[in-house]
Amino acid sequence: MTSRTLKMSLACATALAGLAGAAAAQDGPYRIGITQNNVGVDSYQTTYEQAFIAAAEANDNVEVIVLDAGGDVARQIAQVQDLVQQDVDAMIIWPTNGQAVIPAVREAYQADIPVIVTNSNIAEEGFDFVASFSGPDNITQGQRAAEIMCDRFTEMGIEDEAQIVEITGQPGYTTAIERSQGFQERLPEVCPNVTLMESQPGNWNREDAQRVMEAFLVQYDDIDGVYSGDDNMGVGALNAALAAGRAEDIVFVGATNFAVGYDAMERGEYWGSIYQSPVDDAEAALQTAIDVLNGEDVPFFNYFDTPKITQENMDEYDRPVF
Repeated sequence: MTSRTLKMSLACATALAGLAGAAAAQDGPYRIGITQNNVGVDSYQTTYEQAFIAAAEANDNVEVIVLDAGGDVARQIAQVQDLVQQDVDAMIIWPTNGQAVIPAVREAYQADIPVIVTNSNIAEEGFDFVASFSGPDNITQGQRAAEIMCDRFTEMGIEDEAQIVEITGQPGYTTAIERSQGFQERLPEVCPNVTLMESQPGNWNREDAQRVMEAFLVQYDDIDGVYSGDDNMGVGALNAALAAGRAEDIVFVGATNFAVGYDAMERGEYWGSIYQSPVDDAEAALQTAIDVLNGEDVPFFNYFDTPKITQENMDEYDRPVF
C-alpha cells in the first residue's frame, strides 16, 4: 500500500465501534491505536501528540488511531475496549491511572494485542500484560533532581540546615509516584541533614501548584528549596514565591524541563530540572510498538535518557519546544 490513512478520533465509543468493520477489511500497514492521558492538561502532552502524529505520517507502514482520555479513567478504559474490538495490531496507552487501567490492559493482552505503555508506567501487577514500557526512567529523574538540589545547597553552604517542600503530580499517577519516590530516596543519601517538611499534589497544573506554594509560604517561614514533579508546576510555585517576595531565597528544582522553566532558569530565578523531550518520547513509543510487531527483541523497560540541566549547563541544551 503506497498511501496510509491517519485516523484521529476523540469520538465516543459508539463512533469508534462503527469504524471496526471498515478497518478490519484493510491489510498492509500496521494498525496501532493510542489512548493518551490528557492532551489538554499541559504543553508536553500536546507536543507529544503532534510528534506522534508526525512520526506516523512519515511511516508508510503505519496507520494510527489517536485517542485522548481527557484525564478520565473510565473514558480510557472504554477506549482500550474499543481498540480491542477494532482488533488493532498493537496498542499504546498513556495511563490516566496506573492501577485502574490494569483490567482493560488485561483485556487487550487476552485478545493477543501487544500493549506498549508510554511515558508513565502502569502498576507492577499489570506488567505481565504489557509487551514493553517506553519512556523516561522516572525514579532516576527524581534521584537526579535530588542530586541537583543537594549540589546547589552544598555550593551555598546550607546542606546541613536546608528545609524544603515538594509539589507532586497527580495522585495515583505512576510518574508522580516514581519521581517523588526517587527524590525522597536519594535526597537523604546525598544530603542527609536536609529536611523535607511537606509534600502536596499540584496535579500537573500550574495554577494548582501556585496555590499549594502559597499555602506553604504562609505555613513555613523558612523554605530553602522546592522540588516539583515537573517544571509546569515548578513555575507555578516560583510565581507564588515571586508574588510573596521570597523567591530569591529559594532553590527551585523540577523535572521535565518546560520552556517556561528554561526561560526562568535563563533569568536566574529557577535553578535546575531534568531535560526530557516529548518528541523523543512520542517517537520512541511508536518505534517500540513497530519493533514489537516486527518480532524484535525489545527490553521491557525501554528507557530514553533524561539528563540534568541547570543554570550552569543550560547552554548545552536547546530551549524546549513545549
